[in-house]
Amino acid sequence: MRKLPNDTVADLAADAPTPSADTAEGPIRRCILSGERDERAHLIRLAISPDGVVAPDVRAKAPGRGAWIGVDRAGLEEAIAKGKLKGALARAFKTGPITIPEDLPQAIEEALTRALLDRLGLEARSGTLLTGSDRIAETARRGKVTMLLHASDAAADGNGKLDQAWRVGSETEGSGDRGIVLPVDRTRLSVALGRDNAVHVALTDHRAAARIDQFLGRLLHFKGEGAEPAPDMTI
Repeated sequence: MRKLPNDTVADLAADAPTPSADTAEGPIRRCILSGERDERAHLIRLAISPDGVVAPDVRAKAPGRGAWIGVDRAGLEEAIAKGKLKGALARAFKTGPITIPEDLPQAIEEALTRALLDRLGLEARSGTLLTGSDRIAETARRGKVTMLLHASDAAADGNGKLDQAWRVGSETEGSGDRGIVLPVDRTRLSVALGRDNAVHVALTDHRAAARIDQFLGRLLHFKGEGAEPAPDMTI
């Protein structure tokens, strides 16, 4: 997450941006825990209900004011345990008592997972997504696969065969490039795509792959698995 000039405490809620806070890539928001700023699409919005209960709003659609965080799950759990999140929210909103549910970190992770699966479902319905090992392998060898994904419970040999086909088609043999193992199993993936036994997924459109990369990167970053969210893409 890149650092930009500091804001005043009044900017912590970050739902009232100034023109200078935005860039060509997208609106900029500030993490109320780290103080760092980044594109809104890379952060997670927390919504505050009228009675002061905090809830994840990963799609940034909930009405009213919200606050943004860019830390991973471990950082959030530490901030909750030490009272830093409650303090930051209290300073940002200056409202009544704030309640932080014990399962907030898990609720955020689940919401990010659902957002990723929903996006995959949209790409499936738009025709930019393939399933089926044989179909993916054939398309990959022709150099038509932009992104390759595997369910978390996919067999290693099946992954390896498709990874190799992808490398052949992209002329990267010997690079060790592999598809991404999703943090969801085949059951959830199949339900999301509306297809039976969806174990492997291939994206054939660059913009579709960029959209999936953004959703997946945000989830993996929150899980602490090292991925950085991709640049914001118009959906």
